[in-house]
Amino acid sequence: MYTIGITGGTGSGKTSALKALQKLGALALDCDAIYHELLRTNKQLIKELAARFEGVVNNETVDRKRLGEIVFNDKTALQDLNSITHRYVGAQLEREMADWTINGGKIIAIDAISLIESGRASKCDAVIGVTAPKETRTRRIMKRDNITKEQAEMRINAQKPDSFYQENCDFILEGNSNTPEEFEKKCIMFFEELIRGGNEDAR
Repeated sequence: MYTIGITGGTGSGKTSALKALQKLGALALDCDAIYHELLRTNKQLIKELAARFEGVVNNETVDRKRLGEIVFNDKTALQDLNSITHRYVGAQLEREMADWTINGGKIIAIDAISLIESGRASKCDAVIGVTAPKETRTRRIMKRDNITKEQAEMRINAQKPDSFYQENCDFILEGNSNTPEEFEKKCIMFFEELIRGGNEDAR
């Protein structure tokens, strides 16, 4: 079993990197997607969020926009959110990884913004940091989430700087390609080398 962790800030290009690994036969686990699914389906998680963040849960439905407004303006609130959600996301990851392994899967790819902070990175064979210029990330987030420039920049500013990933990851992929498809091709070439045990330094 070979486990590759992918991390980096929002809008950096992690999704394209994850898609590249999926095309190479990996089990692709998007922690953000898992988190959003759990927000809809896991009643215990919803209960914990309701207890910690007043007004974000109505009729067992999480108001993600309201929750985001709270945590992206308050570092303590963001830390509290992460401490709650990491447990639930981590448990779901373990279940899916176990099923994949039992059924003969050989490569696992985990995409998580908090891969390092959650301790999940220590369980990966290689950790890849995906970075991109702030202007590029801002533009992508605005288009993806239909939000203002100010809202996109607030999200970026609430996250770790590129230097954090440069210091804590085994390799860095710069997500500055003109299109997601172009970056995905770049990622496929990189991951083919990595999986073959190729370059020691693929930066």
